[in-house]
Amino acid sequence: MSTPARKRLMRDFKRLMQDPPAGISGAPQDNNIMLWNAVIFGPDDTPWDGGTFKLTLQFTEDYPNKPPTVRFVSRMFHPNIYADGSICLDILQNQWSPIYDVAAILTSIQLGVTFLDAQHGDYCIQSTYNIPCCL
Repeated sequence: MSTPARKRLMRDFKRLMQDPPAGISGAPQDNNIMLWNAVIFGPDDTPWDGGTFKLTLQFTEDYPNKPPTVRFVSRMFHPNIYADGSICLDILQNQWSPIYDVAAILTSIQLGVTFLDAQHGDYCIQSTYNIPCCL
């Protein structure tokens, strides 16, 4: 069955194959367009330089109106990445927009790893434990 979410994901996949961003790859898992495997290579001149990090992206039929659930499968030590692999990234939460495609999601994650933001990391920790903060 072809739904709007599945059609959009097919377009995202085609675009990602035709013009892949540097250091990023992704594809549907086992012909399931709603579940993707992705790889992000550690950005140069960062503590993650040379690393290869695997992720999963789980989409719902609400995509692109709702963001996918994204998790690192590879162990990642970063203040914005939780022990279960989930990611504290604004575009995957309160700043989501339907204009973001899979390439934009993966690029944002790669950039989020590059720029170690302690203040944002503190926010993630505070939101996890429901600690009030001043932003």
